Amino acid sequence: MVAVGILFLLCGVGYGKYIYDGGSSVWLGWEMASESEAGSQASDTNGLTVGALHDVQEGNVEESTQTGGSIGADGDSAENQSGSEEESTSGSGDESDASESGSGDESDASESGSGDESDVSESGSGDESGAIKSGSGSSDLSEDTEITLVMIGDMLMHTSVVNSGEQGDGSYNYDHLFANVADRIASADIAIVNQETIMGGDDRGFSGYPTFNSPTALADAEAAVGFDVILHGTNHALDKGASGVLNCINYWETNYPDIAYLGINKSQEAQDTYIYVYEQDGISIAILNYTYGTNGISTPADQPYLVNYLEEDKVVSDIERAHELADFVIVCPHWGTEYNLGTDSSQAKWTQIFLEAGVDLVIGTHPHVIEPVEWVTDDEGNEMLVYYSLGNFVNGTSSSGSGVTSRMVGGMAEVTIGVENGEVVILEYDAIPLVCHIASGSDFTVYYLSDYTEELAQENRIVSQDAEFSLAKCWEVVEEVWGE
Repeated sequence: MVAVGILFLLCGVGYGKYIYDGGSSVWLGWEMASESEAGSQASDTNGLTVGALHDVQEGNVEESTQTGGSIGADGDSAENQSGSEEESTSGSGDESDASESGSGDESDASESGSGDESDVSESGSGDESGAIKSGSGSSDLSEDTEITLVMIGDMLMHTSVVNSGEQGDGSYNYDHLFANVADRIASADIAIVNQETIMGGDDRGFSGYPTFNSPTALADAEAAVGFDVILHGTNHALDKGASGVLNCINYWETNYPDIAYLGINKSQEAQDTYIYVYEQDGISIAILNYTYGTNGISTPADQPYLVNYLEEDKVVSDIERAHELADFVIVCPHWGTEYNLGTDSSQAKWTQIFLEAGVDLVIGTHPHVIEPVEWVTDDEGNEMLVYYSLGNFVNGTSSSGSGVTSRMVGGMAEVTIGVENGEVVILEYDAIPLVCHIASGSDFTVYYLSDYTEELAQENRIVSQDAEFSLAKCWEVVEEVWGE
């Protein structure tokens, strides 16, 4: 029988470190690492091998199901591509993030700026933060209880997006990225963001494609607007090596211990035992995050725990443990084929695995365009809602030509979870269209598409890269994928 530790704050919801070790669940308080542990994890690995990046020609897209190690597709290495993938307003296809298939435009490998990220340490606790559950399958759940969840897609921090946050004094601020959609984020009970790029240390300088390093000021903006869960299980998690992951973890733990980061880990124990569970009014919700791979950059042999990969045995085991701890299970996979408005066979495979494991909700990322939303059902009538991809939230693509518009259209998943007939279920759901707006220069923000105007559309810098970009074209993309 799993024992559960509960810490109640004045508001009536418990928050703290909840560690599940497969046999017992105990309250551990704030976890502090030993100096030896911190020292061993702070060391970066030199000479990380960057595997082949995709250089897939249009009409010859190949799908990869790689879950770590090299990408199994032909193409140049990240180093070779960086010199020709500089961000511009007139370049050609360059958002290739060395992912599964798809033509590329995750470019802009230039370094710009530096900061003051501190050395890695393991104090803090964001790695194991989350609300404490009070038990799953509770018989006294109230049908008046509703929990609202929102999630946005890829924070794809090209150099132009990074530069948009630079202030006169040399500091950075990214509140402007969320200003026009902050209402739903702030009001949701659970707000989730896919942090596509690692925040690996400001002192290392900032970079875009192919090996991203984003300012920690982005974390500050995400915290300020109200995000509760940050997904770091992406193909760019290892862009700055092991030290980049540990620096990122350290920033979250030190500055925002109440915000949960998922998909990356500071220790083997954390990867093996930690399940994030949110609890509200007796309902408990577990959230898991994995990536298909890391662009051919392997985890160091002595630190295999750094990133959560889509490895079937591990994923199924985690889902089983999540069911023991929570009433409702969400998986956020980084999967699929870039720039594909449909779905691929790898997503179909994993959807079936999730369904058979009893997952309730899947919200995917990585393709950089929106993909379908659908219910899937097994032979016994069990249902699972799947958002295959929410597309980009923000990006500064330098690609040009037809199809670029679809990279500017993103989505916000909005789900209401509650109780029906004693079971925790999805009561309502929506996919809210968004559009990334780039004003003259590098002034980025995001609008609800319903608030966007043709005047704004014609002022969007992307018009110079895709002559088809317009308000009507954005709605065409939405209707093609999600219907009217």
